[in-house]
Amino acid sequence: MAERKPVTIFDFAAKKARGERIVVLTAYDYPSAFYGDAAGVDALLVGDTVGMVVLGHETTLPVTLDAVVHHVQAVRRARPKALVIADLPFLTYQVNADEAVRNAGRLLQEGGANAVKLEGGRRVTAIVERLVQAGIPVMGHVGLTPQSAHAMGRRIQARSPEAARELLDDARALQEAGAFSIVLETIPDEVARVVTAELSIPTIGIGAGPHCDGEVQVFHDLLGLYPRFSPKHSRRYAELGQAITDAVAAFAADVRAGTFPAEENTFHEPTLEDPSWKS
Repeated sequence: MAERKPVTIFDFAAKKARGERIVVLTAYDYPSAFYGDAAGVDALLVGDTVGMVVLGHETTLPVTLDAVVHHVQAVRRARPKALVIADLPFLTYQVNADEAVRNAGRLLQEGGANAVKLEGGRRVTAIVERLVQAGIPVMGHVGLTPQSAHAMGRRIQARSPEAARELLDDARALQEAGAFSIVLETIPDEVARVVTAELSIPTIGIGAGPHCDGEVQVFHDLLGLYPRFSPKHSRRYAELGQAITDAVAAFAADVRAGTFPAEENTFHEPTLEDPSWKS
């Protein structure tokens, strides 16, 4: 079997042209990157969701640029063939374009990401243009944007004709600014269908129905590793949280019963049979 080639942003465009669906999975460390890449996903997103599913925060807002750099580095150590995309955290790109370029550059230069993702539509297109001009590939993100949760809540977006038109205009503007792909989050499936058909760049859905060019999901949601809630847009493919609890409980029971460590876990050194070392 031929060795898998690294995925690029040009592969995203080619997949849309061929009608092939794009698979994106979040990853935050070496194991999630290793196993996600081994499964053959097209891209690994080092999302600011790390703040919730790994660090235990209530929202993504506390996540810092240093934290994302740290997690991108861990993902990159798995040497994935998948495209590695890193989220630009809250307030790392909203202040001005120069700061956005500097911060995004760190994710590529220090972290090893291949691209960055940022939230917002027409209000961030000037930032997207500057990043692209600097040679930094950008994935857009419209619809429900978690960094704006205090302003918009966590409700379904683009539910009225006016709001749907606004979202379509935002998506077109991001494409015009040079984004290579756009995440559509928590919007009606008909809106996602129209946006996907209108754009020449791929759309990646999450809670946006079946009509996008691809899908992104959170590693911990798919595997049952986030105990607080299971999003409606997700599907549990395993219950590893319960499996981990059961395994640790079995370990604890064996230790308390004196059955672990056992003979097969014990190291013996013949030279220590001489009791003289004890005196």
